[in-house]
Amino acid sequence: MSKRDLKKYLNELSKAQLEEQIIELYDKFSDVKVYYNFAFNPNEDKLVREAKFKISNEYFPVKGKKSKMRRSVAQKFIKHFISLGVDSFIIADIMLYNIEIAQTFSAEKVVKQELFFKSMLTSYQQAVSFMIEKGILHDFKNRVVAVKDESAAQNWFNQYEFMAVVERLEY
Repeated sequence: MSKRDLKKYLNELSKAQLEEQIIELYDKFSDVKVYYNFAFNPNEDKLVREAKFKISNEYFPVKGKKSKMRRSVAQKFIKHFISLGVDSFIIADIMLYNIEIAQTFSAEKVVKQELFFKSMLTSYQQAVSFMIEKGILHDFKNRVVAVKDESAAQNWFNQYEFMAVVERLEY
């Protein structure tokens, strides 16, 4: 069904029928429920706290387990926040927080997996691209540069690629 056909169908329904369908969607699909819960009670602070806790738990587990260092955990939150329409500043903050907490971890413990460094570079590139797209890079420039500087301070094998990202911004 095309969007045009859907609009035509919805225009033919009464208000009561529309309400009934929306309630059915709410009950049947968890994504719809999450969307409406956020739309009517956008508690972004709580979402951010939960996201940051779960991201940091990947590197510094609360329950004494071995750290998993999964980038995918942060990526799921970022994707979810984008789909909910969370403020771009909050999304950018989470993107940078993910890299910063990973750098804190790698400063304390030796990381030998090359994939870790590659995934952090990918996250960094995505974060910078997102901030440019949303026109908010200037607000996060200090943190972006700090991440680049920290990659050099920790002597990451791909530190020059972090530097290249920032150099492209300066032109």
